[in-house]
Amino acid sequence: MDKVLAECPDIPCIVGGKEVRTGKTSKQIMPSNKSHTLCTYHQADQKTAMEAAHAALEAKTHWENLPFADRASVFLKAADLLATKYRAEICAATMLGTGKNVWQAEVDCTVETIDFWRFGVKYATEIYAMQPPENDFGVWNRMEYRPLEGFVLAVTPFNFLAIGANLNSSPNIMGNTTVWKPADTTILGSWLIYKILKEAGLPDGVVNFVPGQPVDIGKLITHPNLGGLHFTGSTKTFNHMWKTVADNLDTYHAYPRVVGETGGKNFHVIHESADVDHVVNSTVRGAFEYQGQKCSATSRMYVPSNLWPQIKEKLVAATKAIKQGCVTDFEVFMTAVIDETAFDRISKYIADAKASSSCEIIAGGGCDKSKGFFVEPTIIETTDMNYTTMREEIFGPVLTIYVYDPAHFSSVLTAVDKGSSYALTGSIFAQDRYVIAEAAAALRNSA
Repeated sequence: MDKVLAECPDIPCIVGGKEVRTGKTSKQIMPSNKSHTLCTYHQADQKTAMEAAHAALEAKTHWENLPFADRASVFLKAADLLATKYRAEICAATMLGTGKNVWQAEVDCTVETIDFWRFGVKYATEIYAMQPPENDFGVWNRMEYRPLEGFVLAVTPFNFLAIGANLNSSPNIMGNTTVWKPADTTILGSWLIYKILKEAGLPDGVVNFVPGQPVDIGKLITHPNLGGLHFTGSTKTFNHMWKTVADNLDTYHAYPRVVGETGGKNFHVIHESADVDHVVNSTVRGAFEYQGQKCSATSRMYVPSNLWPQIKEKLVAATKAIKQGCVTDFEVFMTAVIDETAFDRISKYIADAKASSSCEIIAGGGCDKSKGFFVEPTIIETTDMNYTTMREEIFGPVLTIYVYDPAHFSSVLTAVDKGSSYALTGSIFAQDRYVIAEAAAALRNSA
């Protein structure tokens, strides 16, 4: 950690294996100590982005024709390097750069990334082995699994470095080349991922590293040789990209494959048969791990009135007991949110709830960006199950709770299902098997 704090590298774009310094620089700062700069980096302009696409296309023929075993060896070697030589350094970069505590960093940038690389090779092996089981006399049928026609644009988020690694490596393993736009708030960790891949033997041009502004990198969406878009991020951004692809279908050499994962509005539905301690412990972790900055974070909860007094007392006590501080303190459970934009957005939701006649802040509510972007773990109790924070993705440590009459459980399930446009994750807490079956059926398309 001391090494990462002290270095502050100047990170270039990488196009065809060559360093490109555009002179248009920005910096990545620590969320929990905004006065400390972790790195400076060069942002790709439109010319550099187009050159990156050209480099990916130039490298494609050699890479896709390389035997699978040789391609796979790069990622297996990278997994070994990450598990040993680079494990501590990349954990430190993730903690300091994206505000993860030591446990959250370990399970993301090392364990999950290693799994992505090793399982990616395993799954590719299984895909290539799937061949037609029968052949007519004198005929041999075979399945050829070809890379996409063109380059893949990988646009990756701040909250999981493993996703950044995987959105490139999964196409790479199958013979594709990529242009990688990492999130501006995770440049240092992404740079280390790229360096590990290079040390593992990744040829020039297979991954082209281009941090930059959406207005510049986004021009690649209309490139005639776009083979695929691999995206994780906001729903609004993905919708815009998808519409852009649709608007330009006549200009592409082939149909681009569009794969994306966006937001969520994770619910906890509590039935009166639920185990209270299980509810409390699972909700605290679901809502406040990594400051709620996960698409799967628990952000809305429905509690029966006959359990609410017990749950409220224990949930508020557990929330107030959370230790929050700088990532350099290995005992903290929560740190700061990712940047000032996130801080301002989250704090406005909290301020609006404080001003609403239908809401009461029963835990937390404090926001302070004097040193870092700290938002306390916050619980809102509302009498309006359609209140804003019950519907909209906040991406912060804010949980909203609606207390319902247990006699109306079935109608609450309907409200949960219709209460948000998202359908990613959710949990049902009950010890009655009929209730679990009913809720699972009612919420089938909600998670």
